[in-house]
Amino acid sequence: MGFYFEDHQSMYAHAGLNVERTLEGIVRRYLGNNPALPPTYRAFDRSGILRGKDYRYLADFNQRFPQAAAGQFVYVWGKIWADAPAQLKFDLNILCPTVVYCNRQLLHRSDIIQERYPDRRVSLQLPLQAGWNHVVLRFKKTAAGFGGIFGTWLGKLPYYFLLPDPAREGQEGWLFSPPLAAELPQIPGVGTTPADTGISWGPDQIWGAAERKQGQLRRLYGRVAKAYAMGWTKASFLQAGVASYTLKGRSRSPLQVFIDGQPVFATARTGAFSAKLRVPFGHHDVMVKCDAGARDWGFELSLHDRFGVLSFSSPCNLAGSSLPWIFIGPFAADRAPDFATLTNLDKLAPGLGGDVYWRPDLPDTWVRPYNENVLYGQWNYPLGVTLYGLLHSARAIGSTETEHYIAGHIQACCDIFDYALWDRKQYGGATNVLHLLTSIDSLDDCGSFGSVLLEVAKYCEITGMRRLADYVADYISTRQIRLPDGTFFRKNLMHTFHEDTLWADDLYMSVPFLCRYFELTGEGKYIDDAARQFLGFKRHLYLPKLQVMSHVFDFKRGLATGVPWGRGNGWTIFSLSELLAVLPAKHKLRPELLAFFRDLSAGYLALQDAAGMWHQVLNEHDSYPETSCTSMFAYAFARGIQFGWFEEPDPYIRSVFRAWEALNRTSIDQKGNVHGVCRGSEFCFTSDYYKHELLWNLNDTHGIGIVLLAGVEVRRLMDRLKA
Repeated sequence: MGFYFEDHQSMYAHAGLNVERTLEGIVRRYLGNNPALPPTYRAFDRSGILRGKDYRYLADFNQRFPQAAAGQFVYVWGKIWADAPAQLKFDLNILCPTVVYCNRQLLHRSDIIQERYPDRRVSLQLPLQAGWNHVVLRFKKTAAGFGGIFGTWLGKLPYYFLLPDPAREGQEGWLFSPPLAAELPQIPGVGTTPADTGISWGPDQIWGAAERKQGQLRRLYGRVAKAYAMGWTKASFLQAGVASYTLKGRSRSPLQVFIDGQPVFATARTGAFSAKLRVPFGHHDVMVKCDAGARDWGFELSLHDRFGVLSFSSPCNLAGSSLPWIFIGPFAADRAPDFATLTNLDKLAPGLGGDVYWRPDLPDTWVRPYNENVLYGQWNYPLGVTLYGLLHSARAIGSTETEHYIAGHIQACCDIFDYALWDRKQYGGATNVLHLLTSIDSLDDCGSFGSVLLEVAKYCEITGMRRLADYVADYISTRQIRLPDGTFFRKNLMHTFHEDTLWADDLYMSVPFLCRYFELTGEGKYIDDAARQFLGFKRHLYLPKLQVMSHVFDFKRGLATGVPWGRGNGWTIFSLSELLAVLPAKHKLRPELLAFFRDLSAGYLALQDAAGMWHQVLNEHDSYPETSCTSMFAYAFARGIQFGWFEEPDPYIRSVFRAWEALNRTSIDQKGNVHGVCRGSEFCFTSDYYKHELLWNLNDTHGIGIVLLAGVEVRRLMDRLKA
């Protein structure tokens, strides 16, 4: 039996060493499991409990309820979905006596130490069951505080909670009670509605009596002069062919009606109107351009056929509101509507006072996009190397479908970038698209995906690529924290465990991007920076006796961990091979870096096991055979052979093919699933953590692309050796 599955289930058992079949099997599985779906659009109430820059929710009830008395309680109530039972990290900063319930079960009660030190995080594990999980926090006011900071941030996956209110199903946030003199007799949970509790829960999303008397555009945008706003809905025209319909409505100011961007009706008068239209069968955009009136502005509109009133539906399938219309504005009166921009929900529109976005007719509420794809359209470092592998595999097997998929993923990121920056400013910090890029505080957040952005742009037309590339380059070159000698290290992070550390991983999070940006711009400072990084990392992490790298250097202790973690070493030589491939032949650091490549390669070669794999802890073969590092060593060796970097290539040729066979026997099954990839890591000074706690995942994006890249380089090496 193999390590991860039975021998007969391996890719080797069905495809032998046919590289193209292995590549195609992994690629097809990935694309099939990760379809290109659009974002989910949710109504979002800015008057509710918002997430801050560290992606947790901030509830300051002293500010919200300044008249609350000492000893009163406020409850907050949210829900979160889980596909299967799981543990979810949940961090709190406790400002007052706090109780946490999960699915009505008491999970945590604060103590005087936690209440005494509100700057210290308290970490819990929410025991999630499959389906909806309801979380309730109870805060008790004291003279010291009232409320707390709570929630989850896990880097690649931002977790948000939804309102447990059937009337607002799908809105992000938390319900909150008014200040109560006594505790609730029963904690709400699955099956409970807000009405069942007998109290009124905020945030309130009902217009006041005065606003309800106004037109919707007056209450949304107030009084403005020489301006207009747009309303948008979709209508289903279900008569065959081109048929007659009746438009009816009432206007509070001049307006125009458009169907699919074409004008069909206009009136300069206020009051009731009616018109006959001829419209082809189908689902069409209906838009209204409504001018700002001196006192009021807005409209009512309906469409009719001989069977009755046509149904309107939200043009963005808005969750959290049943209202079919959304609105945007105000715009300068002399600026004609740009329907292509207005109907592109990735884009902001230039309004009177700056960029604007769509809103439903609700107080302080906007439409907000949430990319809920697990992988497609996301921006994170494992996806950077995954898409890199998919791109070159697609080219190796001739799959234009895969190239289009990858280009679509990258283009989706570029298209929504400006919106994402606006969203972060608009709502105080946490975004639901490109969240790592908008909250960038480390190389992880930008370098790897920035690198694949540039790589894909070599082969595919990507609109807006340069804007993102320059943004990443600016962060790496001018904002990333460095040691006095210019070496990158980790400081001032949301993930406080990493504070004051230097990781081998960060060579991949920086160097490949700097290499590609050097190729793009021709500016030597970027390749110089990349080259110097290796020397700085070597000074802190190199273990000369083994000729490999320690995983992390901890500046708080002033020493390296001394543990040669497999993937950390894989990132090192993988990135060094990327650098050497583009480093000018006469660069002053090239001889030293080439010697470093050879020293590392010799160290890794000595640690390959009899089956051809490398292990989670490189020098401890009782740790599991790890797929991502095995792939990276094979990749780097194959490149070293092809580029002539080895003085004696023969041992490395044998090593590459032993590793590729081992991957096909041990790690890749017949369906293209990739096993044995270590999950995302923390660090430790003992190998026990890496061996027994830092375990592997199935189809983890830390390894899929790397396996593919190893296969591509094996194929290229085979062709080179045949020649």
